Amino acid sequence: MTNNDILRRLRYTFNLADTTMIEIFAAADHDVTQQQVIGWLTREGEEGYVDPSDTEFAIFLNGFINTKRGKRDGEQPAPESKLNNNIILMKLRIALNMKTEDVIDVLALTDFSLSKHELSAFSRKADNKHYRVCNDQILRNFLTGLQLQLRPEVSGE
Repeated sequence: MTNNDILRRLRYTFNLADTTMIEIFAAADHDVTQQQVIGWLTREGEEGYVDPSDTEFAIFLNGFINTKRGKRDGEQPAPESKLNNNIILMKLRIALNMKTEDVIDVLALTDFSLSKHELSAFSRKADNKHYRVCNDQILRNFLTGLQLQLRPEVSGE
């Protein structure tokens, strides 16, 4: 999945207006314009399409955490220059204050089952022998499950 795909899904799931998206970036101490946001939300192949860089998307995710949970004291975390699905899933879990059971329940909404051990493997460091790569299918099912949970009235379309 591209950063653009994930950003569009998050915008839809959480019903985020352009101004709210700008505020989320600002919550991570980063200024963006409405034109940048529109470019990032444009579908691939359409005029004006721009896929946000990993750093830009990490800034959004950090801002999403700050917006949902409040800024932590002290220095803010630096945005990652390289993102993967494991980091994205972890940042979304943090922003939404989700425990392991919550993530498993969200995945179950899409008829996708995952054990606690499999889920914990996504949170490990890459050099750990129990580390597992979070593939696109799992992240896609997680985002779809969030949508089913948070916007059930429109998810059936």
